[in-house]
Amino acid sequence: MDRIAELAAVIDRHIVAEGVCATAMPHLSLIRADAPSTPTPAVYEASLCLIAQGSKRVSIGEHSVVYDAAHYLLVSVDLPLVGHVLDASPERPYLCCKIDLDPAMLADLMVSEGGAVPRTDLPVLGVYPSDPDLIDAACRLVGLLDRPEAIRALAPLIEREILYRLLTGPHGPMLRHVATAGSHLNQVSRAIAAIRRRFDAPIRIDDVAAEAGMSPSSLHAHFKAITRMTPLEYQKQLRLQEARRLMLVGGATASTAGFAVGYESPSQFSREYRRLFGAPPRSDIERLQAAPASGMAL
Repeated sequence: MDRIAELAAVIDRHIVAEGVCATAMPHLSLIRADAPSTPTPAVYEASLCLIAQGSKRVSIGEHSVVYDAAHYLLVSVDLPLVGHVLDASPERPYLCCKIDLDPAMLADLMVSEGGAVPRTDLPVLGVYPSDPDLIDAACRLVGLLDRPEAIRALAPLIEREILYRLLTGPHGPMLRHVATAGSHLNQVSRAIAAIRRRFDAPIRIDDVAAEAGMSPSSLHAHFKAITRMTPLEYQKQLRLQEARRLMLVGGATASTAGFAVGYESPSQFSREYRRLFGAPPRSDIERLQAAPASGMAL
């Protein structure tokens, strides 16, 4: 059995229901879909996504990429994307593992390796041909789910190897910029983190810019260049995503969910929700409940 087939078998064994499943390893999630899904907006954390079976399209603005078992997706900073599974069936489900990037481990690796940070114009969202060494490391990481007693000792070592493979791969220069203090990518990453920490409260761009170490005008320009939206538009996506989760998982009403994420006007919440998700809150949640895979975020 080749390594990608082995990865598919392990994922299939540990996630039998459709959706996203957390694991005993904080940075590892497994995803399964038994049918193609509808396009679904979601915020993707900085991560590596490896499909073992099936295919998926993700988009940011007008830019779209497709990845599958022969190509991996790398998201360098938290991005608001629209994703949908293209190829999946009950007989051959979509199977994917998502490995979140650990910024502290990434920075430590860069210090250990040394060297200058090269200039780059690589996108923060990229798809690259699968690397056998990367697949092998991911297979060993996911395989630890069969040996939970070894997770504490071995998972950090394999995660570090995966980050090393990424740093020395085609996307390496972009990751180095993200992890380098003072770079625009690093500053925008800090701004994103600041917005995500308090997305349900009013934000002042001056405060976010100060946390990022940028001027407000520089933050606006670089933030939009990287995420394809302004900081306030980014916050709006976070609010609507969380409101959707509260209604779908927590059973909250539309008015309660809207208020919980910072909306004071129910009509404004309903209007902006419909603009993002294509239907008013109640209709959207009923649709998701009728077809769980269609709401899968990753």
